Amino acid sequence: MASKRTKSFEGLVDKNKRYSLKEAIGILKKVPKAKFDESVDLAIKLDIDPKQSDQMVRGTVVLPHGTGKTKRVAVFCKGEAQHKAKEAGADHVGAEDLIEKVGKGFFEFDVCVASPEMMRDLSKLGKVLGPKGLMPNPKAGTVTEDVAKAVKEVKAGKVEFKMDKISNINISVAKASFEDGKIYDNAYTLIEAVQHARPATLKGNYIRSIAISTTMGPGIRLDLSNLARG
Repeated sequence: MASKRTKSFEGLVDKNKRYSLKEAIGILKKVPKAKFDESVDLAIKLDIDPKQSDQMVRGTVVLPHGTGKTKRVAVFCKGEAQHKAKEAGADHVGAEDLIEKVGKGFFEFDVCVASPEMMRDLSKLGKVLGPKGLMPNPKAGTVTEDVAKAVKEVKAGKVEFKMDKISNINISVAKASFEDGKIYDNAYTLIEAVQHARPATLKGNYIRSIAISTTMGPGIRLDLSNLARG
């Protein structure tokens, strides 16, 4: 039996229609709220063969209004960089001591940042950090000499997007409690970043479909011909 929430949603959405981003956000705001502050998520289906290694889509972008979630940052570095990382707001800072702690099962962080000199030692954690998507990576800006800048960007709302094995990008861009305009700014900024990450070798179509939803709600398909900032 369909829930009151699902029935409400079905009454607001025409499944055969594609909506502008503003229209879709307006609909999300009209659906009865869940008992918690849901995330607003984008599901982007790319027209890419995931087996083509030269067409992997990934990148980072700072969402103008943050994600609504405070990310805990662990920084692996030495010397003066440790002091700078702490000043920038890092939650955990260390070198071999932090590596040992994580190796024993400490995972109270959401993002890892590392200075280049730490990567050789950090490689021993590859089997535990890798599967969790936590291994620092130069392309994501999480392997850098300027660890303080990296920490500040993460705290300000920097997110990483990455195509999965079936050519999808699924990412949270806001909280449902955000004002419509802030959800729009964040979602549009992410979509624009994905558009700019189009592989140079790709021929033909790039984005097959985009849907926006809340954590517990169905997706609303967006009109790809109407994605210009309104």
